[in-house]
Amino acid sequence: MIAEVLLVLAGHSSSLFPTDHTLHPSFTPLLHPGERQCLESLGLIAFRYRKIKAASIRLSRSSSRSICALCATLSHILRDEYESLVIETEAKILRRDANLVASGSFVPLSSIRATFSEWDAPLTALSSLVEQLESEKHWRPGPLIDMLLSRSHTGVYRVADILSRLSVAVQRVWRTQLTAFLVHGSLSSVDPLASESYALLDGSIPSCVSAQSRESIAYVGRAIGTVKAAKWQKQLPRSLTASHTAVLENVLPEDQHAFDLAISQIRTNVSEWLWLNVLTQKDVEDAVESLANYFLLRNGEFSLSVIREIERLKLSRLTLRSGPTSMIREQDLNLALLRASLGTTAQHDPALTHLRFSLPSGPLRPLLPSLTNTTPIPPTSPSSSSVALGSLDHHLFTSHLLGTPLTLTYNVAWPLDLFLHPADLNAYADLFAYLSALRKTHVRIQSCWTSLSNAQRARRRWTGLGEGGTTEDLELRSRSLRCGWGIVRDMEWFLDTLLGYIMMDVVDVEFRNLKEILSKKVPSGPDDGALGGETPIPPLSTDHSSIPQVLASSSAASNSTSSPLDFTTLRAIHTTYLDRLLTGCLLTNQTLTSIIRPILDICERFVAQVERWGGDVLPALLFEGSLKGGDEKVGAMVKERWLVVAEINE
Repeated sequence: MIAEVLLVLAGHSSSLFPTDHTLHPSFTPLLHPGERQCLESLGLIAFRYRKIKAASIRLSRSSSRSICALCATLSHILRDEYESLVIETEAKILRRDANLVASGSFVPLSSIRATFSEWDAPLTALSSLVEQLESEKHWRPGPLIDMLLSRSHTGVYRVADILSRLSVAVQRVWRTQLTAFLVHGSLSSVDPLASESYALLDGSIPSCVSAQSRESIAYVGRAIGTVKAAKWQKQLPRSLTASHTAVLENVLPEDQHAFDLAISQIRTNVSEWLWLNVLTQKDVEDAVESLANYFLLRNGEFSLSVIREIERLKLSRLTLRSGPTSMIREQDLNLALLRASLGTTAQHDPALTHLRFSLPSGPLRPLLPSLTNTTPIPPTSPSSSSVALGSLDHHLFTSHLLGTPLTLTYNVAWPLDLFLHPADLNAYADLFAYLSALRKTHVRIQSCWTSLSNAQRARRRWTGLGEGGTTEDLELRSRSLRCGWGIVRDMEWFLDTLLGYIMMDVVDVEFRNLKEILSKKVPSGPDDGALGGETPIPPLSTDHSSIPQVLASSSAASNSTSSPLDFTTLRAIHTTYLDRLLTGCLLTNQTLTSIIRPILDICERFVAQVERWGGDVLPALLFEGSLKGGDEKVGAMVKERWLVVAEINE
């Protein structure tokens, strides 16, 4: 019987256990209850072993490299540890080892049961593992590694050790694919990490890899793969690829800190090489200048022309009959961009082809400015006066230019997308919406001032030094006119001051600082004046406390012409530039932005009201009482307009 039991433990079939691990009924009356229990326990161990072996053979035929590696490692563990234990036990019995053979002639079943008791928990865990593996048709490497790591977190040492070795085997296969992707830019035909566009696929990265490392993996793989596919004249040097391979060979994703450090080092090296060989300084300077011209309104004539073209587009659609042609679509806005460039310095600028208007809410019918005050000032708590850059209200000013959310986008092509991320373009879009709202309102206030001046000159031709009118409304006409002029003067002064501060003290100063750092022309001597004799502005307070230090260190590094500007420092400089722009333009102060937007709405409301009145606050002379056959009292229209002007003035 002992030989039969050892054969069963080795995975062979036997008449002792005809089905699973249940003892044959014919043997039950011949055995002691204790012996029967020992035999059934050993049969259960053998049954789980056979189940695991059969499942491992079936799973090894899978097309997944990770599953094949797991099955190979599992078979190796069972062969070296479990099967060797069976052979070793048989050898001890044949040698009549005193630990197993009692009195040199009797082998207790309890001794064999105690010998194999250490495999109770491991085989139970492995049996549950193969059941879960077979329950799914296809396993991606990411969820597979996550599952093995979660199962290895147990207090049973042997179970944790075996599952940890299985996890390491799968991670090594995954690391091989990662090395091919990060070092050579190549993708596997089976279970690739990324798509053909170098976007990471779902389930290709285990969850133990941090979000920062995921972004770095996609960034480096896309950069290397694109350089390789483009057959760039300069490829990554072999010494760098060899060092990256050696770095990856020493880390596994389960060791998150070491893995993040290795990926960060690889990204830094690749970024610096790209900055020196692929994305040159001239490309970055041209991109920064184009973004400043169009998003920060540094090209003044083009920005004014865009505002006029959008207003002309709205008026042309309003005059059409209702139908599909009266809708404003994205192609209409993009055509307005091209028309706005005619006769300006942007007409022959190749960067203009990267600009696009997008309507998140789809096509719309043009809307006239509202004549009622429908934008109350939202309440803000003192503690929330300053918000983080990620929590800006991106829709606060986007609807001011057209009446519906309108976003200016910049199509970034490779290799410029290695430098400009979507977060940077979103910041530029927010700045454009804010600055264009201010500029549009400023232009409309100036046109209102012009129309009021023309109407006043035309009226003074007949009234002399007075405002005309009868004795009933003479005083009210004079008060209404002066109040209207005072409103326009206050609006003009406010927008002149705000735009002057933003465009000259913030945008121009920060842009020139950035250009000086990029061109490595920051003065090094104490006698040299910054920005042509101006005193440099200290860093504005932001939530990113370390970025001003990076900016300062990069400025100091740029004094030395021997060391090139590395790619990582370039990103930090540009991030600081955008943060300082957002902070200097007051966009990070929620209390101020929630007040500026209603002010712009009030200005728009007043200008629209004046346009509805024919370009003047006062009604035309002899106009009152002539429309209704004398039923309307003289001065009623003046009183009506006075109420509107007084309300806006308040």
